[in-house]
Amino acid sequence: MTGFKELLRNPSKFRTSYLVVLLFCNLAFLQIPAYVCLVFLFVWGVYLVYHKIVHEHCFRCLRFGLWILAFIGINILTLLINITSSFISFSYNIVMLLHISICFFVFYGIHTEKGFNPHAELYKVCKFVIYSTTILGVIGFILMMSGIQFEWMWVKFIIFENRYTGVYINPNILGFISVVSIVCCHLVMKPAFLIKAKRTRISKIWIAFCLLVDLFSLILCDSNASFALFICYVIFTLVFITFSSSARIKKRQIAIKTFAILLAAVYVVFTAFMVRSVCQRGFSHLVKANKVDKQAVATINEISGGEAITFSHENKNIDSGRIKLIKESFKLFQISPVFGISNGNIIQYSQKYLDGTLSLSYHNSDIHNGYLTIIVSTGIVGFLLFAIWGLKFGKHIVFNLFKRQNAGSQDILPCLFAFCCGYLVYSLFEKALLYDVSFMVMWFWYMLGMTSVYLNKYEPLMGSYLKIGKHRIPRHLI
Repeated sequence: MTGFKELLRNPSKFRTSYLVVLLFCNLAFLQIPAYVCLVFLFVWGVYLVYHKIVHEHCFRCLRFGLWILAFIGINILTLLINITSSFISFSYNIVMLLHISICFFVFYGIHTEKGFNPHAELYKVCKFVIYSTTILGVIGFILMMSGIQFEWMWVKFIIFENRYTGVYINPNILGFISVVSIVCCHLVMKPAFLIKAKRTRISKIWIAFCLLVDLFSLILCDSNASFALFICYVIFTLVFITFSSSARIKKRQIAIKTFAILLAAVYVVFTAFMVRSVCQRGFSHLVKANKVDKQAVATINEISGGEAITFSHENKNIDSGRIKLIKESFKLFQISPVFGISNGNIIQYSQKYLDGTLSLSYHNSDIHNGYLTIIVSTGIVGFLLFAIWGLKFGKHIVFNLFKRQNAGSQDILPCLFAFCCGYLVYSLFEKALLYDVSFMVMWFWYMLGMTSVYLNKYEPLMGSYLKIGKHRIPRHLI
């Protein structure tokens, strides 16, 4: 019984299990059992939040915790203001409230935990992602080259709307997980990270094979948002390499380096899209040429409407309907601009008061833009509180990153920084910032949590207080 209690109170075990199950939630035929497991894990996460706050008093060590507490308070207030007759909306709001508590206290709050090695935990998670995505990727390519294709309920196996999905339920999800796997490969190649994790290096051959599989998966799924995330990761890595220096940089040097970064960014973007286009055409011809069996050829023609699979969007509309969602979000914002309408009411209010653009079957209370979702859900007040917390956290990370690490850094902080920055761009196009229980959202908060560990390293808690009236508030909470 004691061992079971220790397991329940072990946030590291929870985070690892939660991320693994959330990854399985995106796999065809494993989605339903994975979601069943997720329910039990979610309850475990809620218990951990309670235990960390009440018994471990983690809030005392939570960086910028007052802004987090205020943001959660606004969510509660908005929920109470917008209580409706819909039990589903109210229940969803409660679940989202608990979900964001898990994000803040269990994932972002990694830096409040003592007595464990966060690098060892991250290494374990990265190793699982690298091995699993490589194996799943190989299975997907074998099935594609074998001409196997079918649909079952919402699952579009191997090819969906002319785009490669592999063994995942959606090409956009495949794209994101491919980028995550590439980032994991980059992390485990850092010598300083391996030393801190006290682990050995993964085989270079396996790493190279994993990168090859993930890059081709990213290209063939044709997910523009995931491709933008990958490009941003590369660009922000270049930004760190260019500007990180222990010496003071002169204004002229800043101007020259900025111009160089802009040129490099243009080159990276142009090259990336050119390579994607070439690879898509090459794979299209390869798949077509590989079908020597007439039945396989007929299957391909039936799937793609009589034409070869091109691995590109059938819908050539560049915004993919997002402009319509943005217009709807502005109308929803006008209903309650100060405190918002609460996340669980987005679908209901869209159908009740507006054009009904948002539907429960597809959007799941999200506007495919993380920032708009927050401002519609919590209003100007909630968005400002969330933004202040994010800017404060980002300011401290950027200062320590560029002042304390050089261009040849073998640590993982530059990788974490590049991914988080890229993800903030990615959140402009996907439901991927906060209000969604998914692998995408939780991986972002996991990266934030690992990044926050470095604040304790570079800015140790020294017991500094800010006196407000008769109260003494720890400065790190502000």
